[in-house]
Order: sequence, then C-alpha cells, then structure tokens
Amino acid sequence: MRVAVCQLNSRDDRAHNLSVARSLLERAAAGGAELAVLPEYVDFLGRAADAPKPEAVDGEFAAFFAAAARELGIWVHAGSFHETGPDDGRTFNTTLVFRPDGSLAASYRKIHLYDVEIAGRVSYQESRTVAPGEHTVVTEVNGVPTGLSICYDLRFPELYRQLAIAGAKILVVPAAFMLHTGRDHWEVLLRARAIENQCYVLAAGQIGDHEPGRTCFGRSMIIDPWGTVLAQAPDTEGIAIAELDLGRLDTIREELPSLANRRL
Repeated sequence: MRVAVCQLNSRDDRAHNLSVARSLLERAAAGGAELAVLPEYVDFLGRAADAPKPEAVDGEFAAFFAAAARELGIWVHAGSFHETGPDDGRTFNTTLVFRPDGSLAASYRKIHLYDVEIAGRVSYQESRTVAPGEHTVVTEVNGVPTGLSICYDLRFPELYRQLAIAGAKILVVPAAFMLHTGRDHWEVLLRARAIENQCYVLAAGQIGDHEPGRTCFGRSMIIDPWGTVLAQAPDTEGIAIAELDLGRLDTIREELPSLANRRL
C-alpha cells in the first residue's frame, strides 16, 4: 500500500490553504499514493476571532475533500477542521476520511485537548474553545484497519494501545505540533507509538509560522512497525511517500509478539 503525508503552512487565508492542500493531494496521487494524509486544521490556522464558522460533517469542508478524493481516485484523510460543537462556545476538532468514490468512511473527534502553560513561552488552553471527543475510531482504509488520532493525542499511549487491540495496523496522526516541543519529542513519540503497537504510523504536520505567534515543527513522516522512519518531509511545504509492507508487519508481530504477550 503506497501512502503519502502532506505538509502545509496553513494560515488565515482559507481559500489559499485549501488550494495548497488540493495541489499536494494531486502530487500524492501522481506519485501513486492510495492514501494521502493532511495535517490538523488544514483549512485554517490563525487567530480564533478570524476562524471560519464551524460546520457539520457534511458542510463545505467535507464537500471540498470528498470531491478531491473522487476526482483523484484516492483515499483522503482530510487532517482536521472546526466541526460544529455541543454549544455556542465550543467546536469539535474533527478528522474526516473519504473513500476514492468521495463517500465518507469515518470521522473522529480529538479526545485529548492541548491545555499547556509554559512560563514565558506557551499559554494555550484548547479546552476553552474545543469540546473533547469521546470515542476511539478504527476504520478500514483500502482494506487495512486504521486507527485515528489528532496531534496532542500522541502523548497518551493508552489511546493507541486501544486502537491496536481493536485491530489497527496503521495509526494516523495529523498535527500542528509546536516547534519547542516538536524538536525533542515529535519523532521520539511517533516511533514509540509504532514500536509498542507494532503498527505503521503516518504523521502529517503543519510547518512554519502561524498567527498569533505560533510556530509548528513539521517533519511529517512515515514510520514502520519496527520504528524505522521510511520517509520524512523536509522543512517546507510538500509531501513524503512510502510503501507500507503489511507482510513485514505480520512478520514483526509473529517474531516479537509483544501485543500477544501483554498481560494488562
């Protein structure tokens, strides 16, 4: 299975962000990818006051990426967007996955919200404007069980263990990972999730500066179940492509049966 992760610098111009996303999906399809993954908040990453109006899962955002999947004939993981939330003050941070015919295969609402205070560096309370999701999601992508997550979820290994136990062989992580943590933790955490769950990990990140005063790490990558980085995007907008060898995954699980040997 050939896959691509797409790396963007989404800012406050939604039309431009969507145009760039579409061009990267086209590059992924031209490169033979059967699945392309976009980053968190692919359509807008800027000041909350300027954010687009939240939408339902069948709104304009969904229509745009459903059309892209259908026209390009590939599976599209549309990163995430601001879904209409449970009340007027909060949205959901939601992933949508589309089949090559444009139909919606799955949706996932981010469970773990980024509430962090680092003196003099970061003050961010995602829970002020975003409601947490409640359900883990494993969906079939081209016949392969695929577990969904978003960004800060990466720091909670129990989520990924649940996805693996539920049958996932691929774990997807769209993200807008901050530079100051990403440079030390991003690759380490992604490789750990791959190794401990014996899954492929597809991580698509935002890159560069975003308003207000936010810089994302990028380094989108594809990792195999042994923890080897198969492909990594450079520090610019673009894509990285790799082949997933599901037979190798099965061999790793047979020769080092840590999932089968678990006691808890």
